Amino acid sequence: MRRINDAGLEVIKQWEGYRSSVYADVAGIWTIGFGSCFDLRGIRIGPDYPDITEEEGEGLLKRELHHVERAIDKLIKAEITDNMHAAIGSFAYNCGTGALQRSTFRQYINQGRYEDASNELPRWCRAGGKKIAGLLRRRYAERELFLS
Repeated sequence: MRRINDAGLEVIKQWEGYRSSVYADVAGIWTIGFGSCFDLRGIRIGPDYPDITEEEGEGLLKRELHHVERAIDKLIKAEITDNMHAAIGSFAYNCGTGALQRSTFRQYINQGRYEDASNELPRWCRAGGKKIAGLLRRRYAERELFLS
């Protein structure tokens, strides 16, 4: 299984940020650490989840990235670079692997239409029905990584 490279991890950590306490993200989803929604057992994080250390946050991130990496291996059939893989991973970590599966972004990648695929990323900048400036900036960072 192909792993998210260091450039991808940097993008994910930069845009997710780290929080030791549980919080509701902009879409109202309970989250902790580096944007983790599930604990090590695969149970959804809830509002009463205990505080964690940064090391525990890294463990949660790695657990969820394993799921993302498996999904990319299954869903992406075209030849992609390590940075494309990393950008796809950042997108799927943030939006979910179901969103990746249903996306025109994935369809264009699998058709070898990489420039068209990269132009789909900025469209994914909404949470809770609202356009979020931070998500748009993240998508441009993922686009830059994808094209590098």
